[in-house]
Amino acid sequence: MGTLLILLLLSVFSNLGTSGVQSANDGFISAVVSEKGLVFAKDFLVEQVIRSLTPLHLPDIQKSVKIPLVGGVHVSASNVTLHHINVSSSTIHPGDTGIVIVASGASASLSLEWSYSYSTWIFVPIEVSDEGSASVQVEGLEVGLTIRLENKNGTLALNVTDCGCYMEDIQITLDGGASWFYQGFANAFENNIRSAVENAITKKIFEGTGKLDSFLQSLPKQIDMDNIAALNVTFVDDPVVGNSSIEFDVNGLFVQSTRDLTASYLHKHSHSIYSVQCGNTLKMLGISLDEAVFDSASLVLFEEGLFHWMVDKVPDQSFLNTANWKFIIPQLYRRYPNDEMQLNISLSSAPVVEVTQKGFAATIFSDITIEVLDSNKTIPVACISVDFTVSGDVNISGNKLVSRARLNDFSLSLKWSNIGNFRMILIQGVMRVFLNTVVMPYVNIYLGKGFSIPVFHGFTLQNAQLVTTSSKITLCSDLTYINSNIITN
Repeated sequence: MGTLLILLLLSVFSNLGTSGVQSANDGFISAVVSEKGLVFAKDFLVEQVIRSLTPLHLPDIQKSVKIPLVGGVHVSASNVTLHHINVSSSTIHPGDTGIVIVASGASASLSLEWSYSYSTWIFVPIEVSDEGSASVQVEGLEVGLTIRLENKNGTLALNVTDCGCYMEDIQITLDGGASWFYQGFANAFENNIRSAVENAITKKIFEGTGKLDSFLQSLPKQIDMDNIAALNVTFVDDPVVGNSSIEFDVNGLFVQSTRDLTASYLHKHSHSIYSVQCGNTLKMLGISLDEAVFDSASLVLFEEGLFHWMVDKVPDQSFLNTANWKFIIPQLYRRYPNDEMQLNISLSSAPVVEVTQKGFAATIFSDITIEVLDSNKTIPVACISVDFTVSGDVNISGNKLVSRARLNDFSLSLKWSNIGNFRMILIQGVMRVFLNTVVMPYVNIYLGKGFSIPVFHGFTLQNAQLVTTSSKITLCSDLTYINSNIITN
């Protein structure tokens, strides 16, 4: 029964949008499940419920009845089994009281084995008995369920506030023995079978939702990334249930794996109105990521010291020889003639990421230290601060956000030098070539690997579209499930 809620969670991401300053207690990734998405969830749920309910074995029934001219008769129904359920229509209605799911106009078929026995006198006491099988057809079966989702210490709690099952008509047909004579005995079973079916379905629903509630509350509050960073996926506030959609918010910021989740990131966040509509097409699910998510990832990687790159191989290897720099930095060549070089690149601060209407932009603050390899020694000779800006488009590939960046502009300043001052204007051309042919391809290798969008196992995005606005990337997508055997028993 819990599959609906698992679907609704689908890692559940976009921001409600508030102006001012936000901390780690605010949601930077969230999702809105639209009316179209709720219908998909409901249809999937109904299919999974039918799978989990059939076959369903019901308790045996035994009772004694009074038959005119016969007297007391002991009757029993055993091996009562629900084999098939067909649902003709179902609805889902989110509202203030919760999420109401109703399956109506359903039919079901059962089978059972019957028997009876009684004692009579024909000169002497005689035991009379018979047995056979029976088929049961149920019409007008209706099942209703109301559930509420609440935030409980950063996880989701599921509560069933109402659940019921009702059947309009039941027909029992006995086969075997002299069953035509004993059709009247079927009436003795009708109310018991009706009650058994209604109770069994209701019990199954409560069992399934109880297991799902435990599962939801056991989900981790952070997703570890190679023991370096962790994505904070604690839920923020209760889900917002509207007239035709459900909205969730999670914190969505990256932290160091060893850092407590209460650590704060402050970020200015502009007000926006969130929608699951990209263009003119309404999608099942809308996922939005605030640029603060990418900034937090950038900060964690910087604090872990992972923005470091030693360049000792380039497409034109002569670039890493002092002879190639003799007219650019003459004193470098005079002091270290024809020596090999390497460039030690590190960042002086975390890159700043900005999401724009055209895609994204980032400012990168780097220090490039020129190191000469002389007589098996590595000699740092100068350090140049290179601040450069890049921009690019964001695209969707499968379940990943991928992008490709291009160099916009850069500035140079001499940070320190052991070979005397030299003019930055002389190395601008060389640095532009280096950034375009070495640095940007390296950056694009990682951007091409993509940012995985959390989607529950067994589901995949379909016909996804991306919209970038000021400070946000919004993904609108339909969903399909690739594993039809996802059942919460």
